[in-house]
Amino acid sequence: MSFAPVLGLESSCDETAAALVGADNKVLSSVVHSQIDQHAAWGGVVPEIAGRSHLRSIRPVVEQALEHAGLTAKDLGGIAVTNRPGLLGSLLIGTTAAKALAYAWNLPLVGVHHIEAHSYAALMPLAAPHFPYITLIVSGGHTSLYRTDSPLQMKLLGSTLDDAAGEALDKAAKMLGLGYPGGPAIQQAGASGNPQAFPFRLPLLAADSLDFSFSGLKTALLYTIKGPGGTTADPWIVPHDCLPDLCASFESTIARTLARKCRRACEQTGIPRVLIGGGVACNLRLRQVMAEEANKAGFQAHFAPAEYCTDNAVMIAGLGRAMFLHGQSDDLNLDVAASG
Repeated sequence: MSFAPVLGLESSCDETAAALVGADNKVLSSVVHSQIDQHAAWGGVVPEIAGRSHLRSIRPVVEQALEHAGLTAKDLGGIAVTNRPGLLGSLLIGTTAAKALAYAWNLPLVGVHHIEAHSYAALMPLAAPHFPYITLIVSGGHTSLYRTDSPLQMKLLGSTLDDAAGEALDKAAKMLGLGYPGGPAIQQAGASGNPQAFPFRLPLLAADSLDFSFSGLKTALLYTIKGPGGTTADPWIVPHDCLPDLCASFESTIARTLARKCRRACEQTGIPRVLIGGGVACNLRLRQVMAEEANKAGFQAHFAPAEYCTDNAVMIAGLGRAMFLHGQSDDLNLDVAASG
């Protein structure tokens, strides 16, 4: 079915992004304004800083996306925007901008669920998707498993009970003095390390559980470097030259837990196909471990392209286009939600 290119806007957290996606999920342009430098000094995202940055960046990012694609407003079929979940202030800026453009350009509008869009990012490269899939969304704020029966139909199977995987990596990096964002810092520091040097226990919970819990693993790391109770003063009780092994072991434990949960979900549902998206899906060790687990257990693992794992507007425009094709749209009363 034909439909003109869709403009997607993403501002759920600390990335201001705009993208244009056309027929057959062809990416016509993608622009992302990162705020990492603005939040690094604080060790995490500061909502007020994020909101102000979105306010400054949203118009130039949209203009750049249109310019890079060689399109104007009259070439568009609609506007898609992340309206849930995320930081309320950040979501409001992106959604308000989308509504203003939809009104000014007389275009249909649709609100997109950020997590469902991460799932769609893993679907986009597949020429002929074979539903259903198990979907793992793994990021700083979310670690969840879903059953995906179509691009527009997902059922939650399990989620994190405490820290998300990306959050655990960020907190571990802070403990180890590696800075923010934690995932890339730990990956870099652990690249030469031995992932079996520190035998952290896999936090798999009950034998049939599809939920996640990484807070205990984070505590195990603290006790490893600071002793029982985490009270030992610097220096660490393990030598500082063990840092690569510590990072590799911690990262590997998270990756193996995620892969084992995907395998468990495949076994419980009989679905031999897995989609993986979200910021942590960029992690090289996770990709390696997931491929090994998939080979052993006989399921297929499809990762979103690395450039579309972290927050971006390509996945918003792509899913938004699919929603338009299925007759879905919203009016100018579209609201935002921090969760849901």
